[in-house]
Amino acid sequence: MSQEGFVFANTVINSIDAIVGYWDCDLRCQFANTACAMWFGRSPHDIPISKFLGPSYETSLPYILGVLKGEPQAFDCDITLPDGTIRHSLAAYYPDIVDGAVRGFSVHMVNITKMRRLEFELENCNRRARLLATRDFLTGFPNRYSLIDRVSALLSQAASSGEMVGIVSMDIDGFKEINETYGHDTGDAIIREIARRMKNAVHPTETIVRMSGDEFLLLKPGIDVALEANYAIYRLLKTVQQPLQYDRASLTPSLSFGIAVYPLNGTNASELLVNADRARRQAKKLGHVPPSVI
Repeated sequence: MSQEGFVFANTVINSIDAIVGYWDCDLRCQFANTACAMWFGRSPHDIPISKFLGPSYETSLPYILGVLKGEPQAFDCDITLPDGTIRHSLAAYYPDIVDGAVRGFSVHMVNITKMRRLEFELENCNRRARLLATRDFLTGFPNRYSLIDRVSALLSQAASSGEMVGIVSMDIDGFKEINETYGHDTGDAIIREIARRMKNAVHPTETIVRMSGDEFLLLKPGIDVALEANYAIYRLLKTVQQPLQYDRASLTPSLSFGIAVYPLNGTNASELLVNADRARRQAKKLGHVPPSVI
């Protein structure tokens, strides 16, 4: 290479925001471009590589030992910059082998911080999408799309343990009248408040699912007698049926409910859900009193 070409190549290497360097087999730096000192806040010349790499040395050491055996290395690493920020990087070590002996190794390290941030953002978006797919946006409860999997898992556990599972279908009495009188925004606010009360009334092992509108399901696993499902309902009713005031609406909410118990009223999710819903509708016909609307 001509002198002019050497100067040009050196200019290019020193202008890029990527580390290019060479360390001999005694781990002494023989060459490093400008980015090397800028990233680490110090020059790699005349200091041990352990001191130069600082906190990154322990992470890099297995790869240094690997390249000194003649094996190319590539790995992710995080570099702490002088200002304390973290730079996510992709490092590559290439052995310099002459006559079968490793004389040293070249280093190439590129900044992949932007790519990592995009990956993190994409992962967060995917996590939120999975959450939205299985959660009701208004109450935060699991939604009907996750229901069958949840019920099937509970039934599988119950089949192994010999216990029963209670499925309670519920809806809010007179909710259509509330929506028609005060509008859907008020109806949504009342749904949220009733859902908040439900959350405070259920035990950690119990799950409430919002099916749609004012319809909910209570899943109660691990019961020994069917009467235990009634206890759970009593807790819900005691909490939900308290006076509620929102904007112009003043009411005392009440719930209609129907119970199906595995394996007494069904042996699979579909049977139990149908029977619980049928029992709830029957309960309404028998005369549950709707909330008063003022």
